[in-house]
Amino acid sequence: MEALIPQVWFDPLGTLLLLLITGIGLAALVKGADLLVEGAAGLAYRLGISKVIVGATVVSLGTTSPEAAVSVLAAWSGQAGLALGNAVGSVIADTGLIFGLGCLLATIPADRFVLNRQGWVQFGCALLLAAFCYGSFVLVGDAAALGRPVGLFFLALLVAYLAISVRWSRQHRAAEPFQRQLADGAVLEHVPPGGPPAESARGPVWLLASIVFGLALVILASRVVICAVSVLAVRWGVPEVVIAATLVAMGTSLPELVVCLTSLVKGHKELIIGNVIGADVLNVLFVIGASATAAHLPIVEAGSQVPRIFLYLHLPTMILILVLFRLYIFAAVRRGAFRRWFGLPLVLIYVAYVVAQFLLTAGSGGAHELS
Repeated sequence: MEALIPQVWFDPLGTLLLLLITGIGLAALVKGADLLVEGAAGLAYRLGISKVIVGATVVSLGTTSPEAAVSVLAAWSGQAGLALGNAVGSVIADTGLIFGLGCLLATIPADRFVLNRQGWVQFGCALLLAAFCYGSFVLVGDAAALGRPVGLFFLALLVAYLAISVRWSRQHRAAEPFQRQLADGAVLEHVPPGGPPAESARGPVWLLASIVFGLALVILASRVVICAVSVLAVRWGVPEVVIAATLVAMGTSLPELVVCLTSLVKGHKELIIGNVIGADVLNVLFVIGASATAAHLPIVEAGSQVPRIFLYLHLPTMILILVLFRLYIFAAVRRGAFRRWFGLPLVLIYVAYVVAQFLLTAGSGGAHELS
């Protein structure tokens, strides 16, 4: 995205124009997410498969593309260390912040079929990444890195994951017409009284076009908003390290956040859990796999005052959040939904992670890109 929409374009612009661009970008974000969610929900109905599956595959592939672009370009440009932190930080943001907020705002249905399949893939990918990172560090110390063989291995696992996801989607067909009523009276996977949503009446070509155009609009608008707001923050005297630990960190996860909020508003809550799980899997297999294939990804940042922050903060936080998420899944599949209070610990962990990132990097003259 840096090559397509360079940050330098925004530096000479006036404050009022930047504010206008920010407003237009936010409006484009909302519209793009609206098209994406409507297209994904309609496609699920047209194909007779669960919206969770669509969220875990089609939607997550699109919303993860900013992380892939940032990480691969960073690896090619000699900033390979950023690629690893970017992908892991995105897993933390997706599960901690985005799913956490989704839980706090609404009762999210728990699809046993998906959570017992894609959910374990999500957890397994994170453990596999941690094993490679800590194993490499134990063997070679500060020279630890993820090389091209690891990248190719992750990409091979990605192909296998996508293939088996297609098979699982066929086994999970026609999941939408059914309803489940909880003990407290809440109805999940509800089909509106009049039948399927209006967007499902459109043809599959229109729905696919809506998904593609919506994704493109979300990704481009996210970049524009982050660039404009970053320039404004610098002009208003916000420290660079704070910008890096907040605005830049949120930049590549903004598509998932907007899609999450739009899914809630549109009543397609199943897309949230699918998108989060799918994005986490793709951040490991796709983003890190492609980046490690392009260039060695150093695990320890040379020359930094906090050279092992990735091992001491990033990876442990990712594992902590995913272990907690896994425990929530065990409880949710029995009840049929995630409890709303589940979101609070996830959001608090994410906030603590951002604060710790800021404190640890404030004295080193910069900050790592979190996601």
